[in-house]
Amino acid sequence: MQLEAGGKNDNLIRAYAPGSVTINDETYETSLVISRSSLINDWGPESVDDLTAAHLDAILELDPELILIGTGDILKFPPAEKLRALIEAGIGYEIMDTGAACRTYNVLMAEGREIVAGLIIQG
Repeated sequence: MQLEAGGKNDNLIRAYAPGSVTINDETYETSLVISRSSLINDWGPESVDDLTAAHLDAILELDPELILIGTGDILKFPPAEKLRALIEAGIGYEIMDTGAACRTYNVLMAEGREIVAGLIIQG
């Protein structure tokens, strides 16, 4: 697999620890959505149970090739009805704990993929 260095303005995850994620040079302690060129740092859900269609619509508006949902410190699958918008849009998605989503996001970005990650950060 060929990995490319991120572009100058690409959003890259530099660090993750329970309760925070560092993107480029800034640390965030709330749930957020990240893509190559966009960052929504007031995304909202504090847990998978809080996830709504409006949260997923914010991700879909970024026109992703693939979606990652980081569910917090522990992997927890949302009920299928909460994922209906993703299923109907026909866009691939993966559910994983937030640490795994951060690592996967960076690998897919390095491959040049148009990835969007919704990361639930639990305080």
